Amino acid sequence: MFQVGDKIFYPMHGAGIVEAMEEKEFLGEKHLYFVLNMMLKELNIMVPVEKMSALGIRQIVEADVLEHVLAVLDEGEPDLSINAAQRYRANTEKMKSGSIYEGAQVIRDLFLISKGKVLGTGDKIMLDQAQQLLVSEIELVKDVDSQAASELLKHALYKEEAQVAP
Repeated sequence: MFQVGDKIFYPMHGAGIVEAMEEKEFLGEKHLYFVLNMMLKELNIMVPVEKMSALGIRQIVEADVLEHVLAVLDEGEPDLSINAAQRYRANTEKMKSGSIYEGAQVIRDLFLISKGKVLGTGDKIMLDQAQQLLVSEIELVKDVDSQAASELLKHALYKEEAQVAP
């Protein structure tokens, strides 16, 4: 289980740190909560201890896993046979999974699609959100600020183009 000080990833909210455990009374019943300090939007969230796994909250990945994810961001191709609505549903499920690999697939696919055509509003928002979530995890794994984490992601996405440039 989680401990105060653990670095965690909460799907759809990003990376954060378990700041405290508190007991609160709600509807006449006492429950134990984790207080999570989230990196994005400096948000504090209270989550019942027994709901952590059901919400898909996990420990942040190890540095070697993150390096692998960043290294393979340019591998694979998006499925162009599905329409925007189908892609949005599939990407939403990937994001909800909390898997760093599935989140990276969303980024890769939408990024590659954007190189060939202008993304629709839903795809743009999804790409931005997926990037913010990954950046928040990079911050904690690499112990860097948001700007440095964004640069690491940007470098991973544009490495192929950078190698082609003279």
